[in-house]
Amino acid sequence: MEISDLIRPQTVYTDLKASSKKQALQELARRAASATGCSERDILDVLLERERLGTTGIGKGIAIPHGKLSGIDHVHGFFAKLNSGIDFDSMDSLPVDLMFLLLAPEGAGADHLKALARVSRTLRDKGRCEKLRGSQDADAVYAVLTEEGAQSAA
Repeated sequence: MEISDLIRPQTVYTDLKASSKKQALQELARRAASATGCSERDILDVLLERERLGTTGIGKGIAIPHGKLSGIDHVHGFFAKLNSGIDFDSMDSLPVDLMFLLLAPEGAGADHLKALARVSRTLRDKGRCEKLRGSQDADAVYAVLTEEGAQSAA
């Protein structure tokens, strides 16, 4: 599974404005609803339920909120760069400014885990994250996310 299997240029956002974790998740849920055809409320409920289990803020300014939904038939990815970092209850307490949302079908156990692993490996690359933070336009961010090096075997 590659990053390009998860996101499209139109699911990359460089302008997410949020002042809290909940507000960021609401805004991503709103954008994901229009792309997936699922209800914004259903998406937000799944994301908030997952956050209650433990934060998806993995550290170094990165969060990977995720959940499973009925009504979709493949894993959907959405990447957002926030205008400023927000408290996400991250493991290292650093504010989050890069978010990669994953939504998977309810029965997608292995695909969901492969997608999480791929995103995690891609965003662990410090140089790639610096490029993402320095890119202002969605096409440039998409190119950084999907460039060679992000494409090593899952």
